[in-house]
Amino acid sequence: MDLFEKVRARMGADLGKYAEIGHHYLAFPKLTGPLGPHMYFQGKPVLVWSLNDYLGLGSDPAVKEADAQAAQEYGLAYPMGSRMLTGNTDQHEALERELADFLGKPDVFLLNYGYQGFLSVIDALTDRHDVVIYDSLSHACLIDGVRLSPALRMSFRHNDIAHLESRLQRALAHIEKTGGGILVITEGVFGMRGDTGALDRIAALKARYPFRLLVDDAHGFGVLGATGRGTPEHYGVEEAVDIWLGTFAKTMALIGAFVAGEKEVIQYLRYHLRSQIYAKSLPIAVVIGARKRLELLRTQPERREKLWHITRRLQEGLKKAGFSLGVTETPVTPVYLSGSETEAIALVKDLRENFGIFCSAVTYPVIEKGHIILRLIPTAAHTEADVDRTIAAFCEVAARLQAGAYAQPVSL
Repeated sequence: MDLFEKVRARMGADLGKYAEIGHHYLAFPKLTGPLGPHMYFQGKPVLVWSLNDYLGLGSDPAVKEADAQAAQEYGLAYPMGSRMLTGNTDQHEALERELADFLGKPDVFLLNYGYQGFLSVIDALTDRHDVVIYDSLSHACLIDGVRLSPALRMSFRHNDIAHLESRLQRALAHIEKTGGGILVITEGVFGMRGDTGALDRIAALKARYPFRLLVDDAHGFGVLGATGRGTPEHYGVEEAVDIWLGTFAKTMALIGAFVAGEKEVIQYLRYHLRSQIYAKSLPIAVVIGARKRLELLRTQPERREKLWHITRRLQEGLKKAGFSLGVTETPVTPVYLSGSETEAIALVKDLRENFGIFCSAVTYPVIEKGHIILRLIPTAAHTEADVDRTIAAFCEVAARLQAGAYAQPVSL
């Protein structure tokens, strides 16, 4: 078969089918206006629950001023080249020191993007003698990193510690023959379900098994823990986390990411991460903006308090109204409904066109047929009025869904 013919056949078999029925609506929508809970979609005002700007830093005046001043002084080209060659600056190293101090880890290395950086970390740390064991619901970047690694790969059922232990026993037998090591991978917060990784129970296994623990805390950094350090702080297992990954794309409302750990290991990664060695350094304007965001994250705990207040009001209100939110323990708020793909599309259109509510919708083939997830991300920038309006709208569309009002296909 011709390669392009195969591509065309695949297009209609998965998410690509939404390019035919909902490009710029269901997929690749365009939100306009100032960043925040109240924006515009196709020229109409909407209340937005799809931004991961947990602390509201993306629209903060002090943050925007720091971004603007840094961009005016340096532009977006500076520095040119990768960090290893010509792209290193005092600002980059200052941000790394500040992140290390905040996390309580010996060292930090900045990454251009979370996705490419995280998969590259796994590749750099492991070889064909090693074993990688990962939670089956890990993010795509971790899965791709595992696929890239030549190590023996095993998954364990989501947060199933008994299954993980059986995998560790198998891994021990393997490394006794190869002389390799074991890397266990999980997430701090699982971004679709909203539950946390079982970090305390995984960390406890270290007393019996010789493995290193890698945690992707993209949704936990700045949100969980007494000081906002993240999920390891929430569980009190910072010392047990050997490789701590975090991204700026959520709480920091920016691009970029970081990896934290022991000095020798981080120095090794500086010299072995292909995704950083062969890619341009983060623009200095972005780095300066990240330093300002980290400053506010550390000095304004009231932002995190507001986030959790809005989260509790939203989640408790939805539960009281009869909605199922699954197992979420975090601001990630999935609302589970029963319905077909056709009904999901009609429901989303009703929410946006008639109620002015914009949230992400997930249906088959991402999840099983007959199910719909409406995913809400509360932030410190939302208000109680936003919450009350949304719960009322959800009650109305849920009643319409149950009554069969969305059974007929709609045009977008």
